[in-house]
Amino acid sequence: MSIGMSFYELRSTITEFEHSLQVKPPCSFTAQETEYLTHRIQNGGTEVVELSKECLCHLQAKAGAGSATLSMAYAAVKFADACLRGLRGDAGVVECSFVASQVTELPFFASKVRLGRTGAEEVFQLGPLNEYERIGLEKAKTELAGSIQKGISFIKK
Repeated sequence: MSIGMSFYELRSTITEFEHSLQVKPPCSFTAQETEYLTHRIQNGGTEVVELSKECLCHLQAKAGAGSATLSMAYAAVKFADACLRGLRGDAGVVECSFVASQVTELPFFASKVRLGRTGAEEVFQLGPLNEYERIGLEKAKTELAGSIQKGISFIKK
């Protein structure tokens, strides 16, 4: 999982979990369960902060400055390790990354990519989407378009 949970990353994670051959017994989620899981995953950092505030020992040790920093640090290390394995030439290194792509009409999108000696060597297309996922993707693209424009404007300054 990359830093910053995009809707696609969540969709990919939940959908792949449902269809994984490694999950025994196989599982599936109702629309309500998918919505619940999506919300919980997207707001996991907030929950970590709130839980840390409730823990007296943590409050005393950190003077109330609870955060989800360790989760972000883990994601960063995991992604950096994947990049280094790709640059080394290891085969089959796949992670989610926000990259220039043609996956959608947007110039950048968070997608699964195959990492290799030259960086992101292959950007994977979206798999089949159910109705819930299509609606979420459209909402995410609307929000993302503004963020992309802000980033492009910032770089041009």
